[in-house]
Amino acid sequence: MGPTAARKTELAVQLVERLPCEIVSVDSAMIYRGMDIGTAKPGPEVLARAPHRLVDIAEPSEAYSAARFREDALREMAAIVAAGRIPLLVGGTRLYFHALQHGLSVLPQADAAVRARLDEEARALGWEALHRRLAEVDPVTAAQVHPNDPQRIQRALEVWVLAGQPMSALLAAGEARVVLPYRLVKLVRAPRERAVLHARIATRFEAMLAAGFEDEVRGLLERGDLTPELPAMRCVGYRQMLKYLDGDYNYEEMVQRGIAATRQLARRQLTWLRAESSCEWIFDEADPLATALTMIERGRRNAAPAG
Repeated sequence: MGPTAARKTELAVQLVERLPCEIVSVDSAMIYRGMDIGTAKPGPEVLARAPHRLVDIAEPSEAYSAARFREDALREMAAIVAAGRIPLLVGGTRLYFHALQHGLSVLPQADAAVRARLDEEARALGWEALHRRLAEVDPVTAAQVHPNDPQRIQRALEVWVLAGQPMSALLAAGEARVVLPYRLVKLVRAPRERAVLHARIATRFEAMLAAGFEDEVRGLLERGDLTPELPAMRCVGYRQMLKYLDGDYNYEEMVQRGIAATRQLARRQLTWLRAESSCEWIFDEADPLATALTMIERGRRNAAPAG
């Protein structure tokens, strides 16, 4: 696990070359086909060294859920174990890791009328106002959702309206009912200094632009079936590029906002990871691979069976 731009993939590939592991991606953006540059998806040369499961499994026009991820991930993990190997889950999507480890409680199904009402209120008041409302009824969820994330704000408020309970409470109630049938060794790859991560994020975003990120998004728009409201198009970087292509941002503003949004994502990921239990942190030591191998061996000896 780790924040974006933490060099998780680099370490994971090294582990695959040393251990009988296969990678299962835990990334809510890499699932989409055709979204390669802006998601920092591993290139063909990396995938040749270490194939990734659950990459390129959905169209950007689809709404891929955490529940579907859990089902897909458990299936792939079972296949890896059946082949005598070990699943190595790699990514930074908190909701997916949480769904896999703890399951998902039964939340109310989406309600078109409630969503339409919330959309209307958002147009009149703004999503930041709805985020403040969410903080009043469900402060736990509000603390995990950015005020500029309309999809998650809407869903959390929708759950509150339909269930009469905070989404965080419903999720917590469901955790005790799920036992993951695996022993877990949780490794977190992250720079020790926040400034280092910020510099990597800026460098990577500039590299994405140089690699043709703008052309990638233009090509996606030419499909004709993608709108800014789709989860895929709300991914960090894509949202800012769409604003630029629509004329809402100039080029420099798009770059700065894209970098800033990525930094905000990294900050939220680090907040989650610091609260996650039983994690081993791998900072930028001289040899992260050796550190990881030591941690894995210690975890293998000490981890008790799940349940």
